[in-house]
Amino acid sequence: MKVPVLIPRIFDHPHTYFSKKFGKLKTGSIVSVPFGKEEEIGVVWDKEENTNKNFKLKDIKEKKSVSLSDNLVKFINWFSLYNLAPKGMVLKMCLGDESFFSKKKETFDNSLKIKKKFILNEEQKKCLKDINNLGNKFSTTLLQGITGSGKTIVYFEKIKENISRGKQSLVLLPEIFLTNQFNQRFEDYFGFKPAVWHSKITKKNKRIIWKNIINGEIKLVVGARSSLFLPFKNLGLIVVDEEHDSSYKQDEGIRYNARDMAISRASIENIPVLLSTSIPSLETFNNVKNKKYNFTKLEKRYKNFSLPNAKVIDLKLDRKKKNIWLDPKTINLVKKYLEKKDQVLFFLNRRGYAPFIICKICGSKLDCPNCSIYLTFHKHINKAMCHHCGYKSSLNSNCKKTENNCDYQMYGPGIEKIYAELKQIFPEKKIKILSSDFLNNKKETKNLLSDIENNKIDILVGTQLISKGFNFPNLNCIVVVDADFSGMGFDLRSTEKNIQLYNQLSGRAGRFSKDSLVIYQTFNPSDETLKNILENDSAQFLEDEINLRKEKNLPPFTRLIALIISSKNEKDGILEAKKIKKNLSILKYAEVMGPVSSPIFKIKNNYRTRLLLRSRNNLFIQKDIAKILKKINLSKKIKLTVDVDPLNFS
Repeated sequence: MKVPVLIPRIFDHPHTYFSKKFGKLKTGSIVSVPFGKEEEIGVVWDKEENTNKNFKLKDIKEKKSVSLSDNLVKFINWFSLYNLAPKGMVLKMCLGDESFFSKKKETFDNSLKIKKKFILNEEQKKCLKDINNLGNKFSTTLLQGITGSGKTIVYFEKIKENISRGKQSLVLLPEIFLTNQFNQRFEDYFGFKPAVWHSKITKKNKRIIWKNIINGEIKLVVGARSSLFLPFKNLGLIVVDEEHDSSYKQDEGIRYNARDMAISRASIENIPVLLSTSIPSLETFNNVKNKKYNFTKLEKRYKNFSLPNAKVIDLKLDRKKKNIWLDPKTINLVKKYLEKKDQVLFFLNRRGYAPFIICKICGSKLDCPNCSIYLTFHKHINKAMCHHCGYKSSLNSNCKKTENNCDYQMYGPGIEKIYAELKQIFPEKKIKILSSDFLNNKKETKNLLSDIENNKIDILVGTQLISKGFNFPNLNCIVVVDADFSGMGFDLRSTEKNIQLYNQLSGRAGRFSKDSLVIYQTFNPSDETLKNILENDSAQFLEDEINLRKEKNLPPFTRLIALIISSKNEKDGILEAKKIKKNLSILKYAEVMGPVSSPIFKIKNNYRTRLLLRSRNNLFIQKDIAKILKKINLSKKIKLTVDVDPLNFS
């Protein structure tokens, strides 16, 4: 009997095999098949690929004891079609290596601990009732609540009810660094540890979790984007925490938005999906407005603590020293909080010590040989570094005007520079940096978070990472070092992202205090985005932004699909981009813009040319694009990446 088998490689179709002794195999069966000179894991697929070619068919070698559900197969098919990604590569995200299919029983530690008692307030009870009234079939609900209002407890209650029905739950988080603190919250509430899934967990842990999800033993998974592809046996609920966060968009390899795909998976599984946030993405806001999504809201902070006050400090007024970034007025305000033994956070979304390094004599800048961007100086490794390819360089370049080395001047602040300034101002205080460069292992991260929670750290210096869902009880003052709201010109969502980021950030302060403050240092106090942040009227901002997008014919009122052509040679990319555009221009209801060079033209020695396709958002144009792209004979010298609903245009 002939059987279609999808192999987890760069194929968009299954290969055909004889099932022989295995007879009729059901869709989703995991099998071992000969492929070329090797043996591959594959999955019995739902449809055979029609071909005019004659192939000598081979036999399936082995049938594994586990299989993927029909719903997961449907999800892979849909995901592949929507995101224009090969089915085999999507399947690869669902499977592990050969060891995942061993029959050896490996159990996951689900041992019970002591639970803490949590009592829902009236608002939380109302939101939970709204969610429960929608039942357990597919629905999408936005759970909106100001920062610190206790949204997590509301969806924990929904998870508890889901587990009591014998179902599995999945909670998606935008950052893997969040999982440690979230685990503790979960353990306090439920009395057992959730399974944690992200790229940094060990191969052994991945295998144990995967095996116990497919057999239904694990009831709750907390994970990053990739956990969406786990083979749940009995999934009953998906929660997307901080649904607005752009980290849900995968920008390397197969490009997809995990929030949108979570909704697709919930739809296929016919289960509810909860989107939790303080300020929703514009797409979600629009779907609530159009009654496509349900909506429930927490208006007050838990235990009625007020939101922080805000103060703007104009850096242009009193700037005596050019390379000093902390204003004396800021420091005076900060001192008052430190005297009360409160914690203070200095926020700057810039890694390293200085983003620009320029020779004082010849004016040359340190740039990356592999990418068209400047290097950032990192003091803790005493090297300049590229944030795209990881290239590192010492500061020993030959000066163009003298026979000596360049005499470099550092320009602009990074968090290491702010750390150095703070060390000089507060030498006796315990100061720590919270940034991905300084969190190298799980133990280090856990210890740092524990020290912050237990008030062993006085001052924190952090990047965007710190704005995401952390709960620090003693943090009552936040300083935004450089409130610069420029979107670099190539991000249509820059205002939306800034409003969400600073709302999240201010929500870290004053969770257990009536006296908290956010200080905005800025060179432009009259900036429109800053005014929006200070007014704290997110509904009005979203309404205005929706009208602006509609007027400009931008998402969510249109669909954008980016095609990125990468090549080692500049000309090859442009020629192939023109060829792709010519083929795509037969599409009736789409506008094909470009080709243009990417704003960051070269990354990792590849030149990048972009096309942007715009169509009506109610058209499913991907099917037509897929047919056209299949027929184009693309040069082997280029790599084509398709990005449906792009967030990053750089």
